[in-house]
Amino acid sequence: MTQGQRGGPHGLEAVEALATLASTESSAAAGSAAALCGAAAAAVVIKASGASGRRGEAAQAAALRDRLMRLAGVDAAALAVAREALASAGRDEPSEQRDFQLGRAVRRASVAPREIAETCADVAILAAGESEHVADDLRPDAVAAAHLAAGAAGAAAHLVAINLVLPEGDDEIVRARGAARAAAEVVDVLRAT
Repeated sequence: MTQGQRGGPHGLEAVEALATLASTESSAAAGSAAALCGAAAAAVVIKASGASGRRGEAAQAAALRDRLMRLAGVDAAALAVAREALASAGRDEPSEQRDFQLGRAVRRASVAPREIAETCADVAILAAGESEHVADDLRPDAVAAAHLAAGAAGAAAHLVAINLVLPEGDDEIVRARGAARAAAEVVDVLRAT
């Protein structure tokens, strides 16, 4: 691997995460990718806020980044369990117990993406707010971070909405869509300014 592929002199090492997302051997997929995108947006807010002397906001962004990094793994694990349950359901004899376990695993797989959507919305809102307070040369970074986080919130909400066992109007879907909508509205306000 060349230095350019590994991030060059500026230390951007994303190769391992991207390889994991691309691997057919890994359960990490779009939910984990949304979490990592939100975490990257939070990292940009940490930089913009910290460089502007806004330590409290930088600490808040760090907490959101850390939560999203954890959720990337939680989502991958829950997805692995749900996929295994779906695969074994096709092999096992139909039974109430099997159907119950399958429904439970698939429902659990909706929790992490909902939490990712909500946390990414928090990042978008924080980034948008910080765009008004950070140093002028960092304002575009804060605005871009809000856009990144809003996109990640929308992606995660989509994953909740397409869950096989959740009926339309389920609380998980409502909360995920609400978070994505809040993030999108923040970005819309930024576009108007």
